[in-house]
Amino acid sequence: MDCRLGCGACCIAPSISSAIPGMPNGKKAGERCVQLDTNNLCKLFNQPSRPAVCSQFSATTDVCGRTDAQAMWRITQLEALT
Repeated sequence: MDCRLGCGACCIAPSISSAIPGMPNGKKAGERCVQLDTNNLCKLFNQPSRPAVCSQFSATTDVCGRTDAQAMWRITQLEALT
């Protein structure tokens, strides 16, 4: 599936332990990434400074569901299990 533009669940729900520009210690689960703009689009998309963990994420129906709300719920649940 293609990523749903403006969803942002993968930039909010999971914790990220690697450094992100503007967040040198990564981010906590449920914390909004500082690189997520007001339209829930990544300001680092296709930039070399984008963390590898972010670049490696692939939107799939089993992780992201069919709606933005499902994506937030599913990724939050996956985070809680890890």
